[in-house]
This record gives sequence, structure tokens and C-alpha cells, in this order.
Amino acid sequence: MTDDLHCDLLIVGGGINGVAIARDGAGRGLSVVLCEQDDLAAHTSSCSTKLIHGGLRYLEFGQLGMVRKALRERRLLLRLAPHLVHPLRLLLVHDASMRPAWMLEAGLWIYDHLGGRGALPVSRRVDLRRHEVARELREEFTLGFEFSDGWTDDARLVVTTAVDAARRGARVLTRTRVVRAERGPRRWLVQARDARGQALSIRARALVNAAGPWAARLMPELTGAAPTRRLRLIKGSHVVLRRRLEGAQALMLQAPDRRIAFAISYEGDFTLLGTTEIEFEGDPAQARISGDEISYLCALASRYLRSAVTEQDVVWSYSGVRPLIDDGADASSVTRDFSLELDLQAAPLLNVWGGKLTTFRMLGELAIDQLAPVLDCRGRAWTGSEPLPGGDLRVESTAQSGCLADHEAWLARRHAWLDAALLHRWVRAYGSRTAELLGSARAVADLGEPIAGGLYEAELDFLVRTEWATGAEDVLWRRSKLGLHLSQAQAAQVQDWFGRRR
Repeated sequence: MTDDLHCDLLIVGGGINGVAIARDGAGRGLSVVLCEQDDLAAHTSSCSTKLIHGGLRYLEFGQLGMVRKALRERRLLLRLAPHLVHPLRLLLVHDASMRPAWMLEAGLWIYDHLGGRGALPVSRRVDLRRHEVARELREEFTLGFEFSDGWTDDARLVVTTAVDAARRGARVLTRTRVVRAERGPRRWLVQARDARGQALSIRARALVNAAGPWAARLMPELTGAAPTRRLRLIKGSHVVLRRRLEGAQALMLQAPDRRIAFAISYEGDFTLLGTTEIEFEGDPAQARISGDEISYLCALASRYLRSAVTEQDVVWSYSGVRPLIDDGADASSVTRDFSLELDLQAAPLLNVWGGKLTTFRMLGELAIDQLAPVLDCRGRAWTGSEPLPGGDLRVESTAQSGCLADHEAWLARRHAWLDAALLHRWVRAYGSRTAELLGSARAVADLGEPIAGGLYEAELDFLVRTEWATGAEDVLWRRSKLGLHLSQAQAAQVQDWFGRRR
């Protein structure tokens, strides 16, 4: 049996750019369908270093325009998604054999000024011998520079953006693969197939190719048209170590090959280390970290930390493939900016090339700005002032605004029976949506069956009902990072819960 859908806009790709375009378009009154072949954020958009930043190192390559745009978006996202995007203070460790101190200081001065006035503290020069990180660093490193950026859970940012798109009327179809597209003068006729093998026919006035690392090969496969841009696929890999940094420390490390990597306190008990940058060929879904990449990252961390890092310290790793616009530069300096290409030779086609996590909101807005005239859409841009779901934090019944800590304290007073660690995790995942998750619960027993390690049936129901979760991996590695904290037996209990629902 074949179902039929009609829409103004069909978006192919459920990464950060695809959901941003869906959200913006639905909010302007367009009928939107989004098809993602796997889970939301299943690939590149869950494999970043989790930073919301301008990209300090791109100043070295003269990419001031891109850095300025990203820093503007950083400022907006800190305000519009305070539960998901948090200020992060980074320490750039100076290595005298690398870039000179004056160059780093000048770059940070430019970075501060491009970021504009805001709530984040400016950069400063620090004596590492008197800094709290001194006990982790090797003694020869005595100079560093502190500066501000932002931090996020990238997969949750994707899912939360999709939640808002759906609230505004978008149809979000996960595990639905587009298999064929026919382009007419005014309409696209697209054939898709879901995980159960059911066929779906979609008629759309316009199509958006937001397939990320698959974007360049998508159109030839579907329509026979050759791609107009060449993408460079760059694999970035990260490792997660048992905690090597105290508190909320974050280090920016210079590598001998003049690349940059980060060591960031992660999920309380761990340290995140990455990323590598390696040219990639093949299926992006099959990207995996190599032994050489693990060795590279461990050697880089060992160069700076008192206690050497070895492969035995690695508890988890992940790899993603970034689709970068080929500008002829090497892998570390090729632009992270994006390009939107609107083809009006027949039914509208918008190709999304490149991009980075930080600028997703702007990309979505500009994409709909380009499509609006040809779709007779008169809705104005709106995402620059509207919080993402959960970002409208309240501290009292009068809906008075507050910060994340205030909101958590308010909920703790209202639900004194709720475990503090569980509430802390929920507030940082769902923000004000925590109240929706809790529903009418008045005691722990109202949360349903305890499945594993602080994961209750009520939360799993919530993720299935509102966030398209269909299995343990969706919950443990994308809707959360509980996979790092649970045993294999506990993870199996989560999968068993999903099995019982089928």
C-alpha cells in the first residue's frame, strides 16, 4: 500500500541543517515534510566536538566573516537555548615551539571583539603555575590564555529543533529513505520507503537537499543530475577517556602539525579528546576511528598532561564525516562556511553545501529566505528571537524568567521527592519541557518502571512519544549519553523495554 503526502517543501536529511530549515519553514506557515534515512543526528550532527564557537583557529586562515557570523550565532543560542547551550571557559596552552605568544594574544583580542559585547568574560593571559590546571599539565607549560566559547549536546540540539518543527506543523519522518525523485516543471514527485518497507509517495513544490556528506551524491542517484559543487569529506574522530581533568576544565591543545584539538571535561566522569581531520572516501555511515587516529590523540594529550594517555584509557570513541566545500585548502584549513544554491530551472531545488553546527539557525533562516518568494511565503524570519523548546525557563507560576540554575531550584522545590541528580540531568536535557515529562507525577512510583540507572519508563515513553526514539541506541547515545554510564546488562534492559513495546 502506498501513502500519499502533499507539501510545499520536502527536506531530505535529518541532521542539524535539515531540521533547522524544517523549523524555520514550518514557523512561516509552509507545509513541510522531512525525510531522514536513519535516526535524527545519526551521523555527522552527533559526532562534533560539541562546541558552539566562532572557531578561533580559522582566524589564522583569514576567515573573519565566517568567525563573525558564528560568534553572532553563539550569542543568540546562549540566550535562546540556555538548557542546551552553556558558556565554556577554555584554556589555550602555549607551546613555545608552536605559534608565538603575541600571535595568540592578538588572535584572542580579535576574537573577543568579533564576538561583540555580551555576558561572556573576555580573554586573559594566565600563569599556568598558579592556575588550577597546573597539577594536570606538565611543568614546562607555564603560559596560557583563557577565553570564552559555548558548549552543547549536539544530538539533543538536533532533536530539540525537530521537536519545534513538528510542533509548528512539520511532518518529521525518521528511518524513511528517499529512493527516487522526479522533477517536473512545478512539482517534485518523490518516492520514499520506511523501515517496514512501506512505500510513500510525496508531492512537493520544492525540494531541499540537506543530506550532509551524502549531498553531492544524492542528486545524481535520484535524478541523474550531476552535482554542481565538489565536497571534501573529512573524517573527524574523538575518544572519550576516564576523567583526566578536574571540574569543568577545557583545554585547547596545539599539535606539532599545527592543528588544534580539545580536551574537555565530559559527562562528569570523563574527558572528551578530539578531533582528527582525515580525508575520507566511502559510505559516511561506515566511518570509524582508526588505530592511527587513537594513537595521534593519545600522543597529543600525553604531550601536555603529566600522566601519559594510552589506548587503554579510551572507553568510547566516535567518528563523523564533515562535508566541507572544496576550496583547495588542506583538510585543517578548508572553510567550514556554508553555501546555499537555489536551482529554478524547473521545480525549485535548494542544495545545502557545507556548514557547521554553530550556524545552523542562520542557515535555516537564509534557506527559507531564498525559497519564500518562489513558494509565495510571506512569513517573516522569526527564529532569531524565539527560544527552542525547553528554553523558556520559568521560576514561578507567574512565568517569570530565570536562569537554568533558578529553574532547576524551582522544580526541586515543587518536586522534592525527585532525585536531585535525575532532575539535574532532565533540566539540562529538556529545560522547561521537564514539566511535560513529569506530567501528573507526584511520587517516584508515578514515573513507572525503573528500567536502568536512573532511566524510568516515564522518560522512555516521553522520548518515544515526542522525540522519535525507537530503540536503545537512540536513547543511550543520542537523546542522552547514558550509554557511557550504564553497563552492557543495563543497556540490554533498555533494549528489552523497546522489545516489549513491539
